[in-house]
Amino acid sequence: MPELIIDAREAAISSHLSVKRILPFRQRRMVGPFIFMDHAGPTSNFPSEITSMDVLPHPHIGLSTVTYLFSGNVTHRDSLGVEQIIHPGEVNWMTAGKGISHSERFEDPELLEKGGLEMLQTWVALPESVEESDPTFVNYKPDQLPVYTDTGVWMRLIAGNAYGLKNDVSVYSPLFYLHVILETGAKIDLPGEHSERAIYITNGNLELSGRTYSNGQMIVFSKNEAATVRAKTNTELMILGGEPLGERFIWWNFVSSSKERIEQAKNDWKTGKIILPPNDNKEFVPLPENRFKPASSDVPPPEPLS
Repeated sequence: MPELIIDAREAAISSHLSVKRILPFRQRRMVGPFIFMDHAGPTSNFPSEITSMDVLPHPHIGLSTVTYLFSGNVTHRDSLGVEQIIHPGEVNWMTAGKGISHSERFEDPELLEKGGLEMLQTWVALPESVEESDPTFVNYKPDQLPVYTDTGVWMRLIAGNAYGLKNDVSVYSPLFYLHVILETGAKIDLPGEHSERAIYITNGNLELSGRTYSNGQMIVFSKNEAATVRAKTNTELMILGGEPLGERFIWWNFVSSSKERIEQAKNDWKTGKIILPPNDNKEFVPLPENRFKPASSDVPPPEPLS
């Protein structure tokens, strides 16, 4: 049986963009190294000014952001000078390390007419040995991400290794992240390569041990648990996990093994030591005025941005 079921909660990441927030959750802060997960869309109901959905420049430390789209497109700009439009099936993998800022802009005026927007962003915490590494950014194209098909089953490996699939996406600790589509009645076993695993249902219904789970729910499994899920309808899901890294603190957009390092990052953002993207430096998200609370506190920190 699953260890925990997480129901997504609504969160706002810009003035006109709301998401389903899955991680972090009070009873389960991380699954393997994954410490954050947002699901935006599916939506075709856009504001008249689509740019009001933009997520302004904001900082990160101690993590990698992993952005994956089902539909639509988003323009990423960061303090390394990178400007990258991400399209469906691609992966934007940004490692913040010792500090980076980035923005996510919706600049395609035809987005309203192209089938809407649906995207996922996860954060992967970094091992202590690379928390202070130099920031990097890589965009991976669909042909760099292996696909496996079987009767009623389609899956794409976004990162790591699972089901015998591997790719060249650079990761810093043992993990896996998969996009899976199941036709009605199709079954799939939970991958066994990693000790911590979860399934997030983006659309459809899954059956597990006689119980049905639906879109917007994350099923977190016990360590090394064997399980088989069956699609009760055509179902789309993300399977993710890996090996735990140990305790991590999260405050706003900062992740670290050290509370003191987060305090430093707060000051670095306030004083401009984390620079803005050179091609998007006219506005930014200010540091929230909220005192630090560790991840184990009953008082949550400010809501993270993507």
